[in-house]
Amino acid sequence: MAVPGEENNHKQGKLEFALDVPFPSTREASIAFKSLIPDREPRKGGISKEITVSDSTLSVRWRADETRILRVSVGSFMDHLTLVMETMEAFGPPVPV
Repeated sequence: MAVPGEENNHKQGKLEFALDVPFPSTREASIAFKSLIPDREPRKGGISKEITVSDSTLSVRWRADETRILRVSVGSFMDHLTLVMETMEAFGPPVPV
């Protein structure tokens, strides 16, 4: 159920969403980071995404003007993240460098 005035509040300020993904190792977090960082947002404006890695945690922060844009971006990222994680699982743990 919609809250009266909610849409106006969203238009006045940015929406934010944060996701922290723990990995078994620093190496796996780094591999995921390097695999996901090239995927830029297709829109020129209305949304920004920041991906960082710290130790074995991949962190993603979104800021968007509209709920729909945020939902599409997060959904697309989750699809890519799932593919990266399934690929790492299929090939086994990374070889130490």
